[in-house]
Amino acid sequence: MATVKGDVHDIGKNIVGVVLQCNNYEVIDLGVMVPAARILDAAVEHKVDIVGLSGLITPSLDEMVFVAREMERRGFDIPLLIGGATTSRTHTAVKIEPGYRAGSTTYVIDASRAVGVVSGLLSKTERAKNEAATRDEYVRIREQYARGQEVKARATLAQARENRFRPDPTNRMPGAPSFIGVRAFDAWDLADLADHIDWTPFFASWELIGRYPMILEDEIVGEAARDLFKDAQAMLKRIIDEKWFTARGVVGFWPARAVGDDIAVFADEGRVEEIARFHTLRQQIKKSNGKPNLAMSDFIAEEGPDYIGAFAVTAGHGELEIAKRFKDAGDDYSSILATALADRLAEAFAEALHKKVRTELWGYAPDEATTTDELIAEQYQGIRPAPGYPAQPDHTEKATLFRLLDAGANAGMALTESYAMTPPASVSGLYFGHPGSHYFGVGKIDPDQVEDYARRKGWDIATAERWLSPILNYDPGAIERNDAA
Repeated sequence: MATVKGDVHDIGKNIVGVVLQCNNYEVIDLGVMVPAARILDAAVEHKVDIVGLSGLITPSLDEMVFVAREMERRGFDIPLLIGGATTSRTHTAVKIEPGYRAGSTTYVIDASRAVGVVSGLLSKTERAKNEAATRDEYVRIREQYARGQEVKARATLAQARENRFRPDPTNRMPGAPSFIGVRAFDAWDLADLADHIDWTPFFASWELIGRYPMILEDEIVGEAARDLFKDAQAMLKRIIDEKWFTARGVVGFWPARAVGDDIAVFADEGRVEEIARFHTLRQQIKKSNGKPNLAMSDFIAEEGPDYIGAFAVTAGHGELEIAKRFKDAGDDYSSILATALADRLAEAFAEALHKKVRTELWGYAPDEATTTDELIAEQYQGIRPAPGYPAQPDHTEKATLFRLLDAGANAGMALTESYAMTPPASVSGLYFGHPGSHYFGVGKIDPDQVEDYARRKGWDIATAERWLSPILNYDPGAIERNDAA
């Protein structure tokens, strides 16, 4: 079992490992950022019965495809399990399973299903039936996926740009921030971050589904949620009192201008020296009822003064050491709990810093008096979209963000080769202050936008298709096969 190369996230994997071990399965956990060759070499060395892959960021999806193909190439025929937040039954059926025909590939939706799936795949009497049922299901999913690709009305990139979002000219622009450049925070108060925690995702990471605080009284999971929350509160107090973690971050603001679907960032108010350019992607599904085809560049003015902000924060300095200490002592539960709390503190840091940006540092909403619940519900002006998420699915844009912020020197943060952030408990993104800015998903994109994006990024088409593969509205391999024919 491993988190694939380039990915540093392992909470879900660790929970699955503990569940399997509690059911008398031996688990060889290779950790995070594990290359395909090491995974498969270990599988041979330990004579394993099943290989399990996990990942959180979207580039991990392609790495899983690669591992599956390597298993085929090297002659494996044992079951392959796929899991993680960005994975899905559809991606497994469409992208991963076709590359590994000698063995079976099964998507595992969560840790609660792992034991049943594993036992079914290792059963001498049930394995063949289970594998056949999964293959039949995946054939249906691929057929359904292909039909869905055909029926959705699409807009060309030119049409989508013509239907772009046009801000209401009567809306008041956010104005100039209090400084241009970057400002670092070396040790944000952990107690303050604790007050900003959104507990709902915390419970979800343990596969206890329900909104906090109502989940504590849930008829089905309430008792387990209360026990977990009690343990979390006790550990959180120790984290704060004993300073287990250090929260570091950096924020920056610069003059900016929209240039087509790009955002040009300037060194100063003279707006002559361009120091960076963010590339954005535009929705291409055909819209109706006057709804626009959005890109993040729509929220920055093409003319006149406007600004963009960026941030990178982490609550993960010290996290890996604490988690390892518990794991080495045989306390997997506390190890996972510490990691989950570090993740929540990082998200809380992003929330707390964004409020400080709106009320002080950028200061376009100085009178905002939002409660924690209102912050979680995003009841405020402005957004903080992150590269790799629906509004900008390209993880490589983090490189520009980290360079502008000098996140290494200012926050002790770095990027892996797949653009996962380290320490793992980290958050980064852009700040848009325009009152019309809002979150959205780019959705699928077509070849005309891929070609345009590749040109703007200075990439060849194959590189663009690699990094944008989860959102492509076509199969690059099929195009190559048709061209060859």
